[in-house]
Amino acid sequence: MKLHICAVGRLRKGPEAALIDDYTTRFDRTGRALGLGPLTIAEVEDKKGGGMVAEAALLERALPKGSVIVTMDERGQVITSPEFAEKLAGWRDAGRSDVAFVIGGADGIDPSLRAQADFSISLGKMVWPHMLARAMLTEQLYRAASILAGSPYHRV
Repeated sequence: MKLHICAVGRLRKGPEAALIDDYTTRFDRTGRALGLGPLTIAEVEDKKGGGMVAEAALLERALPKGSVIVTMDERGQVITSPEFAEKLAGWRDAGRSDVAFVIGGADGIDPSLRAQADFSISLGKMVWPHMLARAMLTEQLYRAASILAGSPYHRV
């Protein structure tokens, strides 16, 4: 099952990019044997300043057809890392070929796109900058693969 992060904004070189690259590599390495991956990142940018509506249109074009759509949204469910791993395994075992995680811009995700989501995840009650949300999501994807692989990375 291929995983995709579809996000608003371009990531520049720096500590966030290094973290994302590291966890993406770890996820791809660990997930391969589990039928998870590769993980790709599609970045969209609204250069015309159309706001959430324009960003939603760009994000929708980046979503693979027929994918499970997961929004990263402060209104989403707060779940544990093992629950996240179970969700991924469930989609994989149900024969889903793609899961797309959507990260909006500074104003969030347009309600029309949020309404299309199969699932919505919150990274907690605090709001995070979207570049940090990418780093946190890639770490959680690696952690989920590690949990499913029985690795000691995740400690309870």
